[in-house]
Amino acid sequence: MSQIGGFFDLWNPVLLLIVVVIGYSYGRFVVKGMVRVAKSEPISISQQLLFYAGLILFYIGQGSPINYIGHHYLFSMHMLQQTILYLIVPILIWLGTPAWLVRSCMKNRVFRGLFSFFTRPLIALFMFNMLFSIYHMPFIMDYLMKNDVPLLAYHTMLLVTAFIMWFPVFCPLPELNRLNDLKKMAYIFGNGVLLTPACALIIFADSIIYDMYNNVTVPFAHLSPLDDQQLGGVIMKILQEIIYGATLAYIFFRWYRRERKDEDELDPIPSQDSLNNQGGNWNRA
Repeated sequence: MSQIGGFFDLWNPVLLLIVVVIGYSYGRFVVKGMVRVAKSEPISISQQLLFYAGLILFYIGQGSPINYIGHHYLFSMHMLQQTILYLIVPILIWLGTPAWLVRSCMKNRVFRGLFSFFTRPLIALFMFNMLFSIYHMPFIMDYLMKNDVPLLAYHTMLLVTAFIMWFPVFCPLPELNRLNDLKKMAYIFGNGVLLTPACALIIFADSIIYDMYNNVTVPFAHLSPLDDQQLGGVIMKILQEIIYGATLAYIFFRWYRRERKDEDELDPIPSQDSLNNQGGNWNRA
């Protein structure tokens, strides 16, 4: 492989069209209230920005040269792609999704039953990490990379389970929010532990474990296949730690602000008028 693919290989116009349609539908039918849902709360500007950022990053990860180069040349680019798609995009999309939109989907009994079951924390936690670890088994990954249809199916499963995995942390529905903030922090820690073996296998391997990246001629990089493989594991692990650390900080400070607010409501600071009245009462006494 000595030549980079053409425009349609590097920039997926079909996926770009799909992303644009989703973004337009979100802005037209959700943000502007074209979908009439009882007791629907307005969507803030920050929510909109997060949702659109998630869509943009999804296209960057799946439809830009990152996808093509990661598939054909650099394992490190493939790991960067997976970090974007499975550890960043679902967070942004969930943060930008209003509760009433998810609640309207729950009106379907079959969907509600399946969704409620698979988003149980332990099921969601192990389902994604199990599929992610299996994917990085050398014989599995080599087979998938040579067969487009199974690869697309497996990547779709990974993306769906990634959204399911993040749902217990960024749940927009109070009635389905099964974890308090302390349990959410433990949940994130557990995710980090379960994801570590796959990264360690790649980082500390002393030989090429994926045949598809062996003897690849990269026209724009000066990395040996082994260095590229180890770099991929390092990228995944470092970015995972950053993302999980930022998530832990987000949960902690949200919990802290809520605790302070509750304390202020239970023990409000007396107003100046009440202090003056108390002072007058003391003087008269």
